[in-house]
Amino acid sequence: MKVLLDANVIVAAFAAHGLCEVVFEVCLDAHDLLLSTESLDEVSNNLRKKIKLPDATVASILRLLRDNSELHSPHHVPAEACRDPKDLHILGLAESGGADCIVTGDKDLLTLRKFKSCKILTPRQFSDLIHGKRIQHQPGETLDSAPQASVGS
Repeated sequence: MKVLLDANVIVAAFAAHGLCEVVFEVCLDAHDLLLSTESLDEVSNNLRKKIKLPDATVASILRLLRDNSELHSPHHVPAEACRDPKDLHILGLAESGGADCIVTGDKDLLTLRKFKSCKILTPRQFSDLIHGKRIQHQPGETLDSAPQASVGS
């Protein structure tokens, strides 16, 4: 499966032991990870500024990401595709890389639930998906029964 991890999910994987770390490791081991130079820059900046990791550690993480991912340039996505223009990059990257899913905690992206054929999931929902569980968006609603955004289709 082609997976696009939001920069903040990647940063969280290195900030603490937990679900994002597990999701990151599973993606490295069993899926195709999609990134762009812009997302690598965001990861780098956040690891340095938010997590305060030393430059050498950040360089090692970036090398790991480059060596284990497909780098793509995002396609242009119309502004109306998402309510936050900063997220258009993620949608364009998903499109250019042929992502099967985006894993994010970003509420503006999660509200879409789907962009074209790409599912937009929280780390927990992605974990449920790869473990064969039904994905819940709201009580009583599964990914299959949820209304889907069709912007750009």
